[in-house]
Amino acid sequence: MTPRFAGRLVIAVSPSDIGRRVTIRRADPDGFRDTIGVLTSWHEGVLGVRRRDGTLVDIPESAVVAARVIPER
Repeated sequence: MTPRFAGRLVIAVSPSDIGRRVTIRRADPDGFRDTIGVLTSWHEGVLGVRRRDGTLVDIPESAVVAARVIPER
């Protein structure tokens, strides 16, 4: 079955956004996963995002289906 999306998926984050707060949706074997935090790195196709609890999440650029910069809290 082909997934259907109700809205447009946009990737509006680039390496120039390092240090900014972002939300990233990535494809996962079980569906989609969202990560919110500060973009700390973007190196060799891997995005590093530090969550509020301090954990670092590495996200392969190839898995990103939507991303955007969000306002600070």
